[in-house]
Amino acid sequence: MISRKRAVEGQIDDDQAAAAADDTLLKKTRGDCLISSAALEGTSAMEEENNQANGMEVDEGGRKQADIDEDLHSRQLAVYGRETMRRLFASNVLVSGLQGLGAEIAKNLVLAGVKSITLHDEGTVELWDLSSNFFFSKEDIGKNRALACVLKLQELNNAVLVSTLTGTLAKEQLSNFQAVVFTDVSLEKAIEYDDFCHNHQPPICFIKSEVRGLFGSVFCDFGPEFSVFDVDGEEPHTGIIASICNDNPATISCVEDERLEFQDGDLVVFSEVEGMTELNDGKPRKIKNARPFSFTLEEDTTQFGLYKKGGIVTQVKEPKVLQFKLLRDALRDPGDFLLSDFSKFDRPPLLHLAFQALDKFRHDMGRFPGAGSEDDAQQFIDFAVNINESLGDGKLEEINKKILQHFSYGSQAVLNPMAAIFGGIVGQEVVKACSGKFHPLFQFFYFDSLESLPAEALEASDFKPLNCRYDAQISVFGSKLQKKLEDAKVFIVGSGALGCEFLKNLALMGVCCSPKGKLTITDDDVIEKSNLSRQFLFRDWNIGQAKSTVAAAAAVSINPDLHIEALQNRASPETENVFDDGFWESLDAVINALDNVTARMYMDGRCLYFQKPLLESGTLGAKCNTQMVIPHLTENYGASRDPPEKQAPMCTVHSFPHNIDHCLTWARSEFEGLLEKTPNEVNTFLKNPNAYAASMRNAGDAQARNLLEHVLECLDTDRCETFQDCVCWARFKFEDYFSNRVKQLTFTFPEDAATSTGAPFWSAPKRFPRPLQFSSSDPSHVHFVMSASILRAETFGIVVPEWAKNPKTLGDAVDKVLVPDFQPKTGVQIVTDEKATSLSAASIDDAAVINDLIAKLEECAKKLPPGFRMDPIQFEKDDDANYHMDLIAGLANMRARNYGIQEVDKLKAKFIAGRIIPAIATSTAMATGLVCLELYKVLAGGHKLEDYRNTFANLALPLFSIAEPVPPKMIKFRDMSWTVWDRWIIHGNLTLGELLRWLKDKGLSAYSISSGTSLLYNSMFPRHRDRMDRKVVDLMKEFAKVEVPPYRRHLDIVVACEDEEDGEDVDIPLISIYFR
Repeated sequence: MISRKRAVEGQIDDDQAAAAADDTLLKKTRGDCLISSAALEGTSAMEEENNQANGMEVDEGGRKQADIDEDLHSRQLAVYGRETMRRLFASNVLVSGLQGLGAEIAKNLVLAGVKSITLHDEGTVELWDLSSNFFFSKEDIGKNRALACVLKLQELNNAVLVSTLTGTLAKEQLSNFQAVVFTDVSLEKAIEYDDFCHNHQPPICFIKSEVRGLFGSVFCDFGPEFSVFDVDGEEPHTGIIASICNDNPATISCVEDERLEFQDGDLVVFSEVEGMTELNDGKPRKIKNARPFSFTLEEDTTQFGLYKKGGIVTQVKEPKVLQFKLLRDALRDPGDFLLSDFSKFDRPPLLHLAFQALDKFRHDMGRFPGAGSEDDAQQFIDFAVNINESLGDGKLEEINKKILQHFSYGSQAVLNPMAAIFGGIVGQEVVKACSGKFHPLFQFFYFDSLESLPAEALEASDFKPLNCRYDAQISVFGSKLQKKLEDAKVFIVGSGALGCEFLKNLALMGVCCSPKGKLTITDDDVIEKSNLSRQFLFRDWNIGQAKSTVAAAAAVSINPDLHIEALQNRASPETENVFDDGFWESLDAVINALDNVTARMYMDGRCLYFQKPLLESGTLGAKCNTQMVIPHLTENYGASRDPPEKQAPMCTVHSFPHNIDHCLTWARSEFEGLLEKTPNEVNTFLKNPNAYAASMRNAGDAQARNLLEHVLECLDTDRCETFQDCVCWARFKFEDYFSNRVKQLTFTFPEDAATSTGAPFWSAPKRFPRPLQFSSSDPSHVHFVMSASILRAETFGIVVPEWAKNPKTLGDAVDKVLVPDFQPKTGVQIVTDEKATSLSAASIDDAAVINDLIAKLEECAKKLPPGFRMDPIQFEKDDDANYHMDLIAGLANMRARNYGIQEVDKLKAKFIAGRIIPAIATSTAMATGLVCLELYKVLAGGHKLEDYRNTFANLALPLFSIAEPVPPKMIKFRDMSWTVWDRWIIHGNLTLGELLRWLKDKGLSAYSISSGTSLLYNSMFPRHRDRMDRKVVDLMKEFAKVEVPPYRRHLDIVVACEDEEDGEDVDIPLISIYFR
C-alpha cells in the first residue's frame, strides 16, 4: 500500500540498476540551453551571475561543480547530503500553472536551490487568485501570472535563475529541463507532454498535479527506468558483533547496547571481525530471521575460521530501479494507489474517475462547474458515469454521487491549505526527480478533506461570490464560515519555519482579517542566515532582526487587511502577565509553531486550563506530524509522550567510546569546559574571591574540589600571556588527550585484562585504544593545534597573529614546543560503572584539599594584572569562521582515531555536536497546510471527533498516515463524569468550610487541599480545623505565599478526595475559585 510495496512490479535486477544509475542521475547539465524565450537577451550574463551566486566552479570537462553555502543550507544538508545538493544545483525545472499550487511548488524549489526554474502561465491574475497565491497583490490583477511572480520569487534565493514563459508551450521546449511540473493542463495536452518526456533521451521527469477545492491529485512519470540510490534517506543501520557461530546457516549475535533495526532480506557487510576473517571481504550478504539482537546469515560458515572477537555489521543500501508507465497507460491501468486515510479505502478509485470527468466537463463546456450548481453537478456526474462504463472490467461497481457533487461544487477553487499540502508533496517529488534521493511517488496519489466542510448543510446562496479576494474559498465553504475566519482571534507561538508558513496561510485564508479579528504572534528569537533556506518571509537584509516583527510585516504585505500584533515574548510562566487570563479567554484557537517539547508542554497546559483548541505540528527532515487538541473531544498533547532518548553512560563517553557520537559528545563537553565553564568560574572567583572561597568550602565535595583544580590550573600552570603560550597549551592538550590519557588507560586496563568474572575486559562494545604520535606533517594534527590555540588566545584576550592561520608556519612553531615524557601511574582510578554520574571520586580529605587549593588560588590571584578577566566563549555552530566547529571536529576525530572509529567531516560533526534538527521547506509546507484544513473545522464549530484528523507523513518514502484523534480518558463518579479538560469552577470568595460542604454535596470527602507545594488543609492535622472559617484565598496568600496581581481573578487548588460511601480515592478536576 505504501510505495515500497507497490513498486515491486516495476523493479529490474541489480545489474540493470547499476547500469542505469549514471544515465538517470548524472544527466548532462544543459547550462548552455536557453531557458525561456522571455530571457533571450542577457541570458548568458544572468546565468554567469547565477553560477557565481551558487558558488559554481567549472571542472576540466566543462561541468559546473557547486560549492555549497553551508551556513545557508546546513539544515537542508542534514537531510539531503552534499551529493544530492550538487545535483539540485545542476537541475533546471519547469513549473507550468501559477495559481496557488504552482506558486507553492516554485517557492519550495527556489528555497531548495535548484539551478533554474522557469515559470509558465498564459493566464492573467484575477481577484479570485489572491486567496491562494501569496505572490499576488491587487496591483497584479490583469498581469500575466508568471510575470507577476518572478521578481518576488527571485528574492527568495538569488542563486537560482528564475525566468518566465508566457506563450504556448511546445513539447520540444521541455528538452531544456530535467523535471517538468504541470498544475493546470488538459489531459490531452498532459498525455502529449508526458509521451515526449518519457521517450526523451535522457528521460525528463514529468509530474502532473491538481488542487480542486478540497480534492487533490499527483501523477509521476520519471521514465522507463529511474534509479533511486537512497530509498528512505536513513543512515545505514549497524550493529556491534558479540558472537558468530560456525554453522549453516550461521547465527550472529550482537551486543545488547542498542536494538538492531535490520529486516529480513537486508544486505549487510562485515568489518573488523577477528578470527572469522572470511567475513571481512566486503561482500554483501543477505540476512534472515532478524531479531532485536541477532540474525541469521544465509551462508555456511562451518569451514570459516573460529570467531575470536570484534566486528561491525553494516546495512548495505542498494540502488532501486523503477519502471514508470506512461500517463496514457496509467489512466486505464493505474495499479495500486498510495493510500493516506484508511477510513477512505475506496476513495482513490473514485477520485481517479472524478478528475477525468472534470477534464471532460472543462473540455466540452469550456468552463468549470458552477459553485453550488446542481445542474452542473449532475452533468459532471453523468460524465463520470460514462467514463466508468467505458472501463469494462475495471469499472467501479458503485459511484458515490454525493462525493462527486461536492467535487463539482468546489472544483474551480484552489484553496491555500490544499495548495500548501500539495506544494510540499510535489516539491519533494521534483527533488527526487533531480537527485535520485528518496523513493518517488509511484504513480498516482489522491487526497481529499471533505470532513473540513461545515457541519451544517449549505444552500446554493451561501456560495454566491462577494466580489472579494476570498471568493474561491467562499465557493467551497460558504460566506458564513468566511466571516467566522475573518472575526477569529488566534495565537501563533513561534515565527520560524512553521510560523512563516502559518502566517502566509492565515493571511490568504482571511483569518483575523476583519476589525473584530486579531492574530497575535510571539517569538523571542532573531533571524539568522541558516533560517533563509526555509523561513521564506525573511530576506538576507533581515538578519539580526526580530523574527515575529519581520514575519508580521511580510504577512501584512500578503493581505493588508490582516490584523496582527507581533511580540518578542517567550510563552512561559514568566510572561503570564503579558499573556494573562483575559488574553487567553479571548482566543478562538492556538497554533503551535515550536521546535522543543518543553514549550509545547507549557502551551498544552495553558490550552487545557483555558479549554482552547491547540493545533500542534512538527517536522524532522522529510517527516512531519500534526495533532489536533480539541477541548473535550481529544486527548491533550501531554497525554502521550515519546520515550526519552537513550543517553550513553558517562564512562562510555569519557573512556570507552565505540561510535562517533560518543566522540562528539565528549568533544562538545571538553569545548564547553575549557572555553566557557572554566573561564566563567575564573571570573566568578576574581569578582569576589572571599564569597567564592566560602561557597567552595560550604560545598566541600568532589565537584567543588574539581572546579577549584580547573580554576587554579587555568590561572597558574596553563595561564597564557602570548600567542606562543597558547600554541604550547594546545600542543600539550593534544598530548594529554590523545596520548597520555590513552597510555594511562591501557596501563590500567591492558589489552589482556579481565573482569572480576574472568571475561575479557576489552570485549564488545569496548574498543582497545592506541595513543597518537603528534606530527606537524599531519594536517589534522596541525589544524587541531591551530583552532585550539586561536580559541585559547580569545579567552585570554591575546591578539592572534596572521602566521597562526598558516599551517606551515604554525607547524614550525609547534615543533619547537618541548613536550615532557609521560609515565603511567599505578593506582589510578578510572570509572567503569555505567551507572556512575560523576568522574570525580569522593575523598575523605576533600575539605583539606579544598582549603589547600583555595590558599594556592589566592596566592596566584596576587600575581595577576589589575582588573584581569577572561573572555568565556559560548559555542556557536553556525559561524564557520569562528573555529568552534574546527576544534570540536578536531577533538572528536583525534579521539576516533585513538579508538579506530570512522572519522567525520566538519559538516557531519556540526550536525551531531550542534544538535542540528534536519529541516526542509517541503515537509514544513505540508504540515501547515494539513493544520489549516483542521483550522476550518475549529473555527466553524460543531464538528465531531471523527471529523478531525491527526497525520504522520514521511515524504521520503512517501508515506501518509491519517487517522482520527484519540478521545480523552473519561472518569466517572456516580452521575458525574469528567476528563482532563474539565475544571470545576466556583464563583465567590468562599471559606474552607464552605468548600468542604460544596464537595460533600457531590458525595466527596476532601482529605487534602493544596496550592502548589503548600498544604492548606489535611484532615489528619487537628489544627487545620481551626481554618474552617477562613477564606481559601487568604489561606493561599498566607501559607502558599501566593501573590495575587490585579489581573488575576481566580486561584486554583488541588483537592484529594475519597468517596464518602466506600472510601475509594476519586481523582477530581482542578478547582478554580473566582474570588473577583
